Amino acid sequence: MRKLRQRVSGNLDAEEHAVKTQIWIAVSVYVFVAIVKKRLAIEASLHEILQVLSVTLFEQVPILQLFGDVAPQENQMQFLTR
Repeated sequence: MRKLRQRVSGNLDAEEHAVKTQIWIAVSVYVFVAIVKKRLAIEASLHEILQVLSVTLFEQVPILQLFGDVAPQENQMQFLTR
């Protein structure tokens, strides 16, 4: 019985760590997308941006092209190449 209790408590600790990790990743992605949205002056909502990125994640398409701005301005190109 003692071994079973140790095994269950070990799994709960691992699950708690996994949940905390997922929360931090979600917060980090949200902040990153908010920064990109502001710097590139994208008019779409954060929700729309995240949806588009989730569908086009592995496509090699410039982010501005995904949101309709085909010809990025000079300062936007500098941000993208940093």
